[in-house]
Amino acid sequence: MRKSRIARTRVCESACNMANLKVGIIGGTGLDDPDILSERAEKHVNTPFGKPSDCLITGTIQGTPCVLLSRHGRRHGLSPTQVNYRANMYALKEEGCTHVIVTTACGSLQEHIHPGDIVIIDQFIDRTTKRPLTFYDGTPGGPVGVSHIPMADPFCNRTRSVLARAVESLGISFHRKGTVVTIEGPRFSTRAESCLFRSWGAELVNMTTVPEVCLAKELGMCYASIALPTDYDCWKGQPVNVEW
Repeated sequence: MRKSRIARTRVCESACNMANLKVGIIGGTGLDDPDILSERAEKHVNTPFGKPSDCLITGTIQGTPCVLLSRHGRRHGLSPTQVNYRANMYALKEEGCTHVIVTTACGSLQEHIHPGDIVIIDQFIDRTTKRPLTFYDGTPGGPVGVSHIPMADPFCNRTRSVLARAVESLGISFHRKGTVVTIEGPRFSTRAESCLFRSWGAELVNMTTVPEVCLAKELGMCYASIALPTDYDCWKGQPVNVEW
């Protein structure tokens, strides 16, 4: 019988080697714009954890190798819980990505974070209940053993700093840090839940940060998230409207 082992996770900063830089980009609308990438090609892959949300779109952005992946599929056919996060992250790792930059639409829980601002998330609170949170579950073809992941600082601080400088240079209103509450979805929060999350001091609420960031850390990839608040959730009085 094979003995279980404790998997030692590489610190994401160790992957910050510019000589081997390859960036995975996960998001939604706009990622299929053919003008984003040079040398564009589509690649359909499979993983021990199933198929990713969509094909991988490879190419370069100003000479930097990149891989684009639509989190919910290019037709937005997957709800937050239906997204195969493990397949998505595993596929990017197998494609050679050292860094993962993602976007997430979300609700603001604080008055000073206005819809249209950008937040470079630095912490999360997990309120999901139905999602696989690790690769280390005995899936055939997957990693063996158990992985105890340090999560005090979930996001890559070096990558976050690079994003903050880029956003600042564009003159966009932004916040250098923020805590996001990730809920299961696809429903939005009740007003009582929204007020509870505010009382915890959280700045944002969304449906996708967990388990993405956890899985990236297990794989040793530098992960950073650009949050895009579209509304004030429902704590401020007006209910959330998905058409926003």
